[in-house]
Amino acid sequence: MVKNSFFSIILKEQEENKENRGSVEFQVVSFTNKIRRLTSHLELHKKDFLSQRGLRKILGKRQRLLAYLSKKNIARYKELIGKLDIRERKTR
Repeated sequence: MVKNSFFSIILKEQEENKENRGSVEFQVVSFTNKIRRLTSHLELHKKDFLSQRGLRKILGKRQRLLAYLSKKNIARYKELIGKLDIRERKTR
């Protein structure tokens, strides 16, 4: 539960700037929150295949946004990865 409160603090920081809702960082944080909630839901409901599909779609969206951010501004990418405590994307 510590991680959930940490993410809610990050979201509150992002929500204070109403004009930043379209920023890549805000979108990645909100997708990460959705991913955490769906993951905990799927631990209880293992056969909920529609939620599994939704989780895969959100993971793909977040992955594309992180790839875009890493190409455009590597410093902001590294900072965001550190804040959210998620793994860096694999390079081919």
